[in-house]
Amino acid sequence: MSDYILSCCSTTDLTAEYFQVRDIRYVCFHYELDGKQYMDDFGQSMAIDDFYKAMEDGAMTRTSQVSVGEYMEYFEPFLKEGKDVLHVTLSSGISGTFNSACEAARELAEDYPERKIRVIDSLGASSGYGLLMDGLVDLRDQGASLDEAADWAEKMRLRVQHWFFSTDLKYYIRGGRISRTAGFFGGLLGICPLLDVDGEGKLVPRFKIRGRRKVIKAMVDQMKNLADHGTAYEGKCFISHSADMEDAKAVAELVEKTFPGLDGRVRIFDIGTTIGSHTGPGTVALFFWGAEREIQELPSDEET
Repeated sequence: MSDYILSCCSTTDLTAEYFQVRDIRYVCFHYELDGKQYMDDFGQSMAIDDFYKAMEDGAMTRTSQVSVGEYMEYFEPFLKEGKDVLHVTLSSGISGTFNSACEAARELAEDYPERKIRVIDSLGASSGYGLLMDGLVDLRDQGASLDEAADWAEKMRLRVQHWFFSTDLKYYIRGGRISRTAGFFGGLLGICPLLDVDGEGKLVPRFKIRGRRKVIKAMVDQMKNLADHGTAYEGKCFISHSADMEDAKAVAELVEKTFPGLDGRVRIFDIGTTIGSHTGPGTVALFFWGAEREIQELPSDEET
């Protein structure tokens, strides 16, 4: 049994059952749906399908990260129990939650000088962030100390590859990731942008690809190019989606066909309400262990 708490945010986009079975604690982000506030808690406050149906029907969403005060309230019971904490946050490239968690840890250190809270920036999102947590909990269960696990996370976090595509661009337009003009013509031409998360933990459009089947192939081609050991890859592979199980299954089928060592081992999860508030329905993401992500941006105007 470890002598520290392994913790993260709800934006890992796994499941509440996963965290209960693996003994990982989590703190919830918040979101608003047409002005009403909810907890981002893996669909427990509102079913994920109902959330995306509301978005499709025109509901407006807003999200808010965990505040410094909320982090202090979350961390303090663990410290009172005599436990140290290793907490991994959503990427600082898309959220300020890392800074909030660090500030809470600094303030609590004054009252609990004998305890340790180590905060790590995942530089990842959604089930890619979840894949990092999956590796961490395996390491903890093998007996790694808090510092050993934290050092491993900092070393390995950029090895988690994140690739996304969306069949509906209006939510990316609303969030400013794609211009209205590009979104309009992209919709007319059936363009599905292929995006990834770079070495700074930021979501970056990489390629403009025409058509659903082509973007699925292009996504899996990126995995062929970047995964550990190429098509001999046998590591874990997570897929997440926002109300698009059909495309998620199509990606999983092609992955398992391309990577024989993964037969039956690809796991599919829902994109949760925080990330989903920004992607909207129709996004599919693929996560795997591979080459280290780079900071510099690649050309994003290539069309296939």
